[in-house]
Amino acid sequence: MYPQQYIEYLIHFHGSRDYFECHELLEEYWKETDKGNKNSVYVALILLAVSAYHHRRGNFPGAIRTLEKSLSIFQQTKPDTARLGLDEQDLEKLLDSKMQDLRAETPYKSFNLPISDERLLNTCKMESIRMGYIWLKESDMANEDILNRHSSRDRSEVINDRLKALKLKRN
Repeated sequence: MYPQQYIEYLIHFHGSRDYFECHELLEEYWKETDKGNKNSVYVALILLAVSAYHHRRGNFPGAIRTLEKSLSIFQQTKPDTARLGLDEQDLEKLLDSKMQDLRAETPYKSFNLPISDERLLNTCKMESIRMGYIWLKESDMANEDILNRHSSRDRSEVINDRLKALKLKRN
């Protein structure tokens, strides 16, 4: 019923709190299914994970910028949000509250997406346990691997894609 990458996104969002992995999982799915659509609900979810990643690292400008983009897309994709088993009204309230926290430079605190589909919720909980995560556990603020994941990843594919796009643009 739901794409496996989306389920894995939710597991990492609420289990491992690895927002960088959330971004990677859903970006790959988005590129395979709806690459040109910058207003996809999947882009909104990707940006939400990026915002949480920035917030946890204390990068308030980056967190605000990405959450603003995410909010804008969520406003345009409310039916898609509901189809993904999320309560769109509760999500909107949650993200408005997160924006207020960011603007006030409130320190990061883990938060949970309002999953309204009980079957999806149960699937995520079971898979989270199977993967060795504790569902809804607070972020481990001492885990450098998760806090600074961007600095240790292999970016060669991203760099190659950008170079190809630049070459096409020049031609």
